[in-house]
Order: sequence, then structure tokens, then C-alpha cells
Amino acid sequence: MVSADRLLAFAAMSFLLIVIPGPSVLFVIGRALAQGRRAALTTVVGNTLGACVLVVAVALGVGTIVERSVLVFTAMKLAGAGYLVYLGVRAWRRRGSLPSAFTAEAPAHGGLRTLLEGFTVGVANPKTIVFFAAVLPQFVDRAQGQVAAQMLLLGLVFNLIAVTSDTAWGLLAATGRDWFARSPRRLSLIGGAGGLTMIGLGVTVAATGRGD
Repeated sequence: MVSADRLLAFAAMSFLLIVIPGPSVLFVIGRALAQGRRAALTTVVGNTLGACVLVVAVALGVGTIVERSVLVFTAMKLAGAGYLVYLGVRAWRRRGSLPSAFTAEAPAHGGLRTLLEGFTVGVANPKTIVFFAAVLPQFVDRAQGQVAAQMLLLGLVFNLIAVTSDTAWGLLAATGRDWFARSPRRLSLIGGAGGLTMIGLGVTVAATGRGD
């Protein structure tokens, strides 16, 4: 299996990548500001499940195809970017209805839908795709055998760090949201800001090259 030195080195590199806010982190923050703590944590779970799918894909060899094929990489990147823009536009258009989330008459938020949205962003995150496809395999000791198992273990380490970091970001953003919730205008502004953030993020992802 993976040696302790390789595991620690991979964990350190993963941490450096994760602490820099990327598509998944910013999406979690946007969800926390727009819908609160529960939606943020559900989004974190969805993001993590998406990242797990990427790990399994890399372990089975699909990651190599994605990394080497400009067409496949571009298609996945643009799909994720388009989805972020769509969600951002929807959040912007619905910003005026956010105060109703704090009333007794407010409809229950769809947890499954939030989970699926988080999953889509997580599995289409170009930063994670490139990291898993190009970096993760470098920490595998092929002489030890069980390459797929080693990749799955490394992916588990990455996801444990990611879920901890994303949860912290989400809770921090949700705590700040409480202050905005005291004023309908504040909440509307932050909901609109969250939507614009996702739109900008989608555009950024679309413009991101393979080496980013």
C-alpha cells in the first residue's frame, strides 16, 4: 500500500489545493449565504460524493482519458461552467423571495435537489479533475501493487480534508448569513451577490485552461 511518506506528502499537497477556494468551495459559500447552514452542509455532502466519483474514475483509468483528451476535458469543463451560470442566474432572479425562507409559511427546501446540485458541481470541478488525473497517480507506488486500492486510499485522504475545509467554509458563511437575515434588504442583497458569484465562477471555470 501507500507508504507513510507518500501519504503525508499527498495530504500536504491536497491541503494546499483545497484551502484555496475553488468552484466547490465558492458554491458552498453561495449556498450558505442564500439558503443557510443546512443547504450548505447538504451541498458539501454532494460535492464530496462528486469528488468520490472522480476518484473511482481515476482508479479505473478514466482519469487518464480525461487528462489526455482535450475534447473530453473541455466538454466536462463547459458542462460544469454552464451549470454554475444557470444556478447563478436562478439565484439572482429569486433573490427577492429569500426572506420567505424565514417565515413559517416558507416551503421546505428540497434537500435531494440541493444534494444533486452539489454533486454536479463536485463531479464537474476542473481543478479536482486535473488534480486527480495528473497529480494523484504520481503518489502511487506501482512496485507495491494494488494500484487501484492505493488511488482509492489517496482519494479518501483528499476527500476527508476537503469535507472538513468545505464544512468550515459553509458554517462560517452561514453564521454571517444570520446577520443579513435580520433585514429583508440585506438578505436580498446577499442572495443576489451569491448568484453573481456563481455566474462569475462559471465564467471563470469556462475560461480555465488545462494547466490551471
